[in-house]
Amino acid sequence: MNVRTKKEIYSWLKSIAFAFIITIICRQFIFTPTTVFGESMSPTFQDEDRVVISKMSEIQRFDVIVFDAPDLEGKHYIKRVIGLPGDSIEMKDDVLYINGEVLQEPYLIENKRENILNRLTEDFSLQEKTGVSKVPEGRLFVMGDNRLKSKDSRIFGYVSCDAVIGEVKFRYYPLKEIGIPQ
Repeated sequence: MNVRTKKEIYSWLKSIAFAFIITIICRQFIFTPTTVFGESMSPTFQDEDRVVISKMSEIQRFDVIVFDAPDLEGKHYIKRVIGLPGDSIEMKDDVLYINGEVLQEPYLIENKRENILNRLTEDFSLQEKTGVSKVPEGRLFVMGDNRLKSKDSRIFGYVSCDAVIGEVKFRYYPLKEIGIPQ
């Protein structure tokens, strides 16, 4: 092999190694793909949807997050953040009250329309569910959009902020649904 060929091969190997290292760093610290399992976020996300999550986002109310399942070792859940640290939460007659203020949940409209009972969420308050009147520091209260079939904070309690992997930023499969989720 001549010197020019060796330099060309070395150049290609350096480029591939550099791309590989950048990919690993990005997946570890910035973003990562994941798959949605189950129907707890329907109709926002369906079973087997593929999404990209940002690991750098500051979590806000109503963001959709992926986190380590508090009740199943090695599993992840995807849910919507309803309560942030310090929030008081109450659900009465299918209306969400956070800190005493009525907040609209437009992502539930389709589920309400399809539900013959026209009620998705049982009445509750944090005090009744958890024994605490406000979401504790370092914790989040999450619920699935498919409230009738969602295993969420109403069942397993608060989610530690340390358990959050990231915020869902982009759906890339199915192709007809590609884009930034609502």
